[in-house]
Amino acid sequence: MYTLFAETLRKLRAARGLSQAQLGKQLYVYRSTVARWESGTRLPDAIMIPQLAKCLGVDANSLFDLAAEGDERPKVIMVDDNEVILTDGVSVLEEVMPNASVTGFIRPQDAIGYAKTNRVALAVLDIELGTASGLALCDQLCEIDPGTFVVFLTAYPDYALDAWKTGARGFMLKPLTPEDVREQLKKLRYPFWMGGADE
Repeated sequence: MYTLFAETLRKLRAARGLSQAQLGKQLYVYRSTVARWESGTRLPDAIMIPQLAKCLGVDANSLFDLAAEGDERPKVIMVDDNEVILTDGVSVLEEVMPNASVTGFIRPQDAIGYAKTNRVALAVLDIELGTASGLALCDQLCEIDPGTFVVFLTAYPDYALDAWKTGARGFMLKPLTPEDVREQLKKLRYPFWMGGADE
């Protein structure tokens, strides 16, 4: 939940004498979208925040800062059936995203169980998971939460075409490096990368 951002948005909107519908009309979004922002369940994306700031008469950077200071740390998972690669990968993700809660899983079913009780912001998935498929796991995670960003990690670039047929947002080759992770995070929609990665 993004309570601080939500409360600030409600106060700023009220101070301008705007209803949710009126603000939505200025931004070309539905009233329900503004309601979700004000309930703390969703955040506007990077393109929308400067427009929102202009409508509310505030500095865009202040809204970006509020969004980045969400009440809970973004949850990141990595799934790989190789313990050494998983351990190294989790360490790299923690280095790049010090504000995130990073959890590693060997077994896909454990990752699914975690995703059912936690909102996963980013999932870094091996494509070959023993007898399981990272492609199928991607579909399951996106079904649980369509807002989860999925990035595939593999030693085989030939899988790239299959990977893009899923809901994945990125593709990295092993071994995982901080530079590759930072590059992928820059491609993800705000607020996740804005709040977690070192620029």
